[in-house]
Amino acid sequence: MAPNTPAILFEARSPVPFPLAWEWQRRLQRRRLDDPAAPDALLLLQHTPCYTLGRGASLEHLGFDPAHPPLPLHRIDRGGEVTHHLPGQLVLYPVLDLQRHGGDLHLYLRALEDVVLAVLQELGLEGERIEGLTGVWLEGRKLAAIGVGARRWISQHGLALNVDCSLEGFGAIVPCGLADRPVGRLVDWRPALTAAQVAPLLLAAFARRFGLALRPPGPQEGLAGLGEGEGRSGLGES
Repeated sequence: MAPNTPAILFEARSPVPFPLAWEWQRRLQRRRLDDPAAPDALLLLQHTPCYTLGRGASLEHLGFDPAHPPLPLHRIDRGGEVTHHLPGQLVLYPVLDLQRHGGDLHLYLRALEDVVLAVLQELGLEGERIEGLTGVWLEGRKLAAIGVGARRWISQHGLALNVDCSLEGFGAIVPCGLADRPVGRLVDWRPALTAAQVAPLLLAAFARRFGLALRPPGPQEGLAGLGEGEGRSGLGES
């Protein structure tokens, strides 16, 4: 696709319950399915604490009774196993026409990894991939979980990057089903770092990798429940 193709950015200012963010994604996906000429869209947010399970995720990776979870538990239509969302973790949900971006789901996963690796490089850190697995690691600790879904090549779900979140809640699960791969967060390497500081780096890296020019939503492009002034571009701000 042509470089600097416009895409709408929605950026939430406060943590978002998972069901609301999931509805936003589905609404944006429906918009793209109904109008093939509509622009791509991107949601950047943090979640209120919860756990999510991929469509085929095993309950064996839960350290609690799924009928009585310690936090809200959601079975959703992405790939992958169980993961944990909470404030201090940046979550990026691209709603893209993947046919404009290579038409290959596996290449799309690698592209999302590229985005995180670029952010780490900006911070002077050397992230890594692990062959046969999806995500990004730093010194053996998993910083970014990636799980996606698509309907008629329009994507939803995406990546979660741990910045300055608590890691306590990860102890109740086997994150991504990988018992021998501990979870980490950027603040363990860059103690003064905050999610607000990393957000513009993540957006800029995503825009570069996918050739997008992010813009705020127009008057008829808003999402119910996303506060006024929260759909701005955010690039270059901290």
